[in-house]
Amino acid sequence: MINVGVIGVGYLGKYHVKIYKELNNIKLVGIYDKDKNKAEKIAKEFNVISFPSLDELLSEVSAVSIVIPATYHFEIAKKCIEKGLDVFIEKPITANLYEAEELIRLAERKNVILQVGHSERFNAGVIALMKEVKNPRFIEVHRLCSFKGRGIDVDVILDLMIHDIDILINIVDSEIENIDAIGVPVITNKIDIANVRIRFKNGCIANLTASRVSLNPMRKIRIFQKYSYLSLDYALQKLTKVNIVRNQIIKEEINVVANEPLKNELEHFRDCLIKRKKPKISGEDGKKALAIAIKILDEIEKNLIE
Repeated sequence: MINVGVIGVGYLGKYHVKIYKELNNIKLVGIYDKDKNKAEKIAKEFNVISFPSLDELLSEVSAVSIVIPATYHFEIAKKCIEKGLDVFIEKPITANLYEAEELIRLAERKNVILQVGHSERFNAGVIALMKEVKNPRFIEVHRLCSFKGRGIDVDVILDLMIHDIDILINIVDSEIENIDAIGVPVITNKIDIANVRIRFKNGCIANLTASRVSLNPMRKIRIFQKYSYLSLDYALQKLTKVNIVRNQIIKEEINVVANEPLKNELEHFRDCLIKRKKPKISGEDGKKALAIAIKILDEIEKNLIE
């Protein structure tokens, strides 16, 4: 039985608590949140201990989920790793590359597991999509949601678009040649809506739009490749493939058994803890996605209209 704790029990942290309570071979020892009222409420709802301090929680567990604003990821993850704890950290891994590299080095030195929470990669639709992708030529992604007041310590690129960046670099087997990006603050003082055009050295083009100020939610990726077109609705986990055969358009609904991506992701973390194996999304993977996100932000800053 692995003793686990959850640090941060806001909107997403609550789901970590719920899932850990359901997993075999996991004992959710307790939670910690600096908001004591919130922590007590979640503790009562899920019948777990709310620890009065972070140190007290860390002394009772061997692994943690860190589900707090990205600004504090480095500080808290570093503390956990230094104590020899295995760490699941929600995306983005950190707020900058220096911090990400430091965490990766420290995790290697301490021989602990570091998994980054890019849950979309555990989406059953994405898993099915990746089996169908063959040398994509054009990719279009929309990740739009209404303003919820969460994740606003970072720009929409690190808050939302980073999911699609992670998927993109796993389906396009090429280095990036050029990034052209625009974005603007709307509600916060950070970038709230952004559009990015990425050209890869193999000629593939990807057009990504992310917004946290849209009225109508949308989470879709469309991939165009020779003789076929793929369309995935991330939320519905519905994958459609259109084949061109002898000038005939043949539409096919790919069978996808919908899953709960976060649950699959935490099950994977548990399995890595038990088998002491490298996670599917390691610290290095988290850093790669972060590096591209930061390049996009730099491009937006150059083009920002005051």
